[in-house]
Amino acid sequence: MLKAGPVWAVGAMSGTSLDGVDAAVVLTDGERILDFGRVDYRGYSDEERGILHAALGLWQGEPAVEPAAEVVETVHAEILSGFSEAEIVGFHGQTLAHDPGGRGTHQAGDGAVLAEVLGKPVVWDFRTADVALGGQGAPLAPYFHFACARWAGLTAPCVFLNLGGVGNVTWVDPRLTGPEADGAVLAFDTGPANAPINDLMRLRFNLSQDEGGALALQGNVDEAVVARFLEHRYFLKMPPKSLDRNDFHGVLELVSGMGDADAAATLTACSAASVARGFEHFATPPERLYLCGGGRLNAALVAEIAKRVPCPVELVEDIGLDGDMLEAQAFAYLAVRVARGLPTSGPSTTGVAAQVGGGQISRPA
Repeated sequence: MLKAGPVWAVGAMSGTSLDGVDAAVVLTDGERILDFGRVDYRGYSDEERGILHAALGLWQGEPAVEPAAEVVETVHAEILSGFSEAEIVGFHGQTLAHDPGGRGTHQAGDGAVLAEVLGKPVVWDFRTADVALGGQGAPLAPYFHFACARWAGLTAPCVFLNLGGVGNVTWVDPRLTGPEADGAVLAFDTGPANAPINDLMRLRFNLSQDEGGALALQGNVDEAVVARFLEHRYFLKMPPKSLDRNDFHGVLELVSGMGDADAAATLTACSAASVARGFEHFATPPERLYLCGGGRLNAALVAEIAKRVPCPVELVEDIGLDGDMLEAQAFAYLAVRVARGLPTSGPSTTGVAAQVGGGQISRPA
């Protein structure tokens, strides 16, 4: 059992961009954020990234999954072993496949293995319970975003936009008592963010990303292609809703005949347009949109979002947060919520019928 009151927790996140593992420490009682601690990052090698990429879209038992799980466990054990101050670990694993309403959700990596290696309780498998009860299983950061807004002293509705492989957004009203309150949060995946751009760079240049948006900034956007992209059936769905990284893989076909710079610029605009499309679901216009995740470092993507949304766009660093580590911090926070029996998702975040506390806890023998 965790001691009463605030505890130091470390969370780790390996996102759909497949760049590496973020780890970050949070002091929390599962409701409030009291302080932020150390952070670290361990990038995947080209070989490790290739093993993970080969397993994307696969389910438990398929041949490429076991090597991917071994990479996930080994890299996480390496980075998390450096956080001796943490009393509990939040381990998300690597999402390989996500099919709520169908086969479920699949995050590679076994938290029980990490618990033995680290000698600490590990909270993991955060999404399965939500999906089993009819939820989308994603996004899971919204309750943490609410706590962040309260920590930052925000007093008006705002939006947190995480730009990973997929974009996900949380509309927050920090004036309410907690994230479980009616109208406190609304969350959903907006559409692809970095994934199509990264896939284009991998396909054409064998590079992992368009660093800083440099290639896209040299190109011209084909707005007709953006309009065709927005005809995707996903944009007709009401939130909560979520995506698998590869759900929009076909978007590459829309730019297959373009030059490199124009293709990058157009895919970047598609990602930004999906964010703008999401604004139609907010009951009250947000005062600000705060960017986090790796995509906030893509100048072309940030400029396209700012051009297309109806409110000022800032980085989460502008309110004292760490945009590189917000998801890792979220799973540290959620680990404590799970250990305390508090919900981690609800009807307005994943569409699950009631408040759900996801995650299982593995303890060392």
